[in-house]
Amino acid sequence: MLGMEADETVFNIPVETALSADLGRAPRNRTITLDYEQAVTLGKRLIRENPSVRLQVPPIGTILGDCIAWAEALPRAFVDLMILDPPYNLDKTFNGRKFSKMSLEDYSSWLENIIQVLKPLLKADATIYICCDWLTSQSVYSVATRHFYVQNRITWEREKGRGAKRNWKNTSEDIWFCTMSNNYTFNVDAVKLRRKVIAPYTDDDGKPKDWMRTKEGNFRDTHPSNLWTDITIPFWSMSENTDHPTQKSEKLIARLLLASSNVNDFVFDPFLGSGTTSVVAKKLGRRYLGIEIEEQYCLWAEHRLDLSNHDRCIQGYEDGVFWERNSVPPARIEPQENQPLLLEM
Repeated sequence: MLGMEADETVFNIPVETALSADLGRAPRNRTITLDYEQAVTLGKRLIRENPSVRLQVPPIGTILGDCIAWAEALPRAFVDLMILDPPYNLDKTFNGRKFSKMSLEDYSSWLENIIQVLKPLLKADATIYICCDWLTSQSVYSVATRHFYVQNRITWEREKGRGAKRNWKNTSEDIWFCTMSNNYTFNVDAVKLRRKVIAPYTDDDGKPKDWMRTKEGNFRDTHPSNLWTDITIPFWSMSENTDHPTQKSEKLIARLLLASSNVNDFVFDPFLGSGTTSVVAKKLGRRYLGIEIEEQYCLWAEHRLDLSNHDRCIQGYEDGVFWERNSVPPARIEPQENQPLLLEM
């Protein structure tokens, strides 16, 4: 393998690109890597050829290509849930492909074109989540209101962020919750957050009020809000981690999918990146299609889909609830004294 010439390719993947260099990584680093032979095998599975006639049935898998170019080839009204995570309006490099910051007006026009092209793929009762940062959020809201019903804005906290000497450290991102109509799916009980109870309240008989007492401690399950502080972005010790510069965590995407889709619904991600949406959809029993323009990222996505055949776990989600950031849920929590688990509204 190491003796191959540098210009030898795997479906147009240069050898040095197909190989995910893991030299110099720490022994406990779990970042996903691929060797050349894996790249060859996975590359054969990618959907590459844009059909000349519109498809009647949507494919399941990973499309290598541009979502704008592919939109005309895909069936109309097949998507139940779309996760739209385009490049933010920042100077950013994705595997050598540079996205340059635009004016607010130009970025809004760029996003408008994307949504206009993708909108016919959505069902009449579909849900759309649009990811962005604080600055891009202005464009997202202005465009989304022209095409969708804007239901809410989620703000989630990243525990990492670059420090700033003349500004506040930026550790938050937004997700706009939009729908095609006011008839949409929202499974509120599927996205409860389990928290430790610090100051438990009891009734006059000493029984827990809206919390449960267990051998592992006291816990309360709360309904979700639009402020999320329990998300851990992927890092080197997590098995889902890749070298993608803006990878979303499986926990974050799982919350969106569980709330806004049902088993066997069709989930679509036109800016798939390293595959998180498709992987989570597969783990949760949804159908999925992702489009990604960078072949290296497509290969990581397919590899992660393979890994999900043997490991359906989503870090931070267990026993039907989401756990606080970096907490390790006990293998099983049994309420003591037959105390029912109640919800904090």
